[in-house]
Amino acid sequence: MLAELFAVMAPVLAGAGLGYLWVRLGHPYPVDFITRLVFNIGTPSLVLASLAGADIDAATFGQTMLAASLVIICMGAATFLVAKMLRRSWRVLIAPMMYPNTGNMGLPVVLYAFGSAGFAYGITVMVTVSLFQFTLGAALSSQGSPLKTLVKTPTVYAIIISMALLLTGTSLPPWLANTVDLMSGFTVPLMLITLGVSLASIQVKNLRSGLGFSLVRVPLAAGIAWLIAGWVGLPPLAQSILVVQMCMPVAVFNYLFAQRAQREPAYVASLVFCSTLLALFYLPVLLALLM
Repeated sequence: MLAELFAVMAPVLAGAGLGYLWVRLGHPYPVDFITRLVFNIGTPSLVLASLAGADIDAATFGQTMLAASLVIICMGAATFLVAKMLRRSWRVLIAPMMYPNTGNMGLPVVLYAFGSAGFAYGITVMVTVSLFQFTLGAALSSQGSPLKTLVKTPTVYAIIISMALLLTGTSLPPWLANTVDLMSGFTVPLMLITLGVSLASIQVKNLRSGLGFSLVRVPLAAGIAWLIAGWVGLPPLAQSILVVQMCMPVAVFNYLFAQRAQREPAYVASLVFCSTLLALFYLPVLLALLM
């Protein structure tokens, strides 16, 4: 199990390592330009490419989405307590608390651990997290009018279109599906390389704080997800997948939001990095308990 999990995480570590080495060798890296490129072109394409063709029925989608939404809201509320414990601003911690890496890391883990039968639940949790992240998350990270920020966020429109396609069973025309698939290809690699660029300036104290954050967040997310899934009445398979997805490491997108809003991006990068490393140790244990 550890070997398969490492195979999922190796690209994350390799991409961040490339960015780290790039700046350590003295090469320039236009973080601001890359961030805008990923947010405005890459991410909407990635959302459409990932979700437009997924096979999910409306009942499964609605029930799982409700449970995932409640978990995200509870994690957001718990941020204020965790922020006091870690002596950090809640504005810095709220996105890492609420938005785990349910996409490029969570979905492969779900597929490996639970097979195609559970993949629809994993997709639904990813859609829910993405919807919150690119609406509420975009508003919280904006420095101007939150409503204007939402209107100018292309990913919001991509999520709405994807949800409509999912619920109606409609597919994108082949020319458009091929286009968004091609354009989505640069998104995750650039996100990871940009993360590595920020890691090059991380201080040791941030690494210690990042480890502490993960040790607090993961058990909290697991407990909340398990209780809410039982309360909503999700079937056992969906309950397990909700727990696994919400215990994923901090999503790389949180770093990009912090970079755009200039809210301690180096510290948020340490949360992403440390939580990803720790996942090598806690995810096998979690999967062994839930599978």
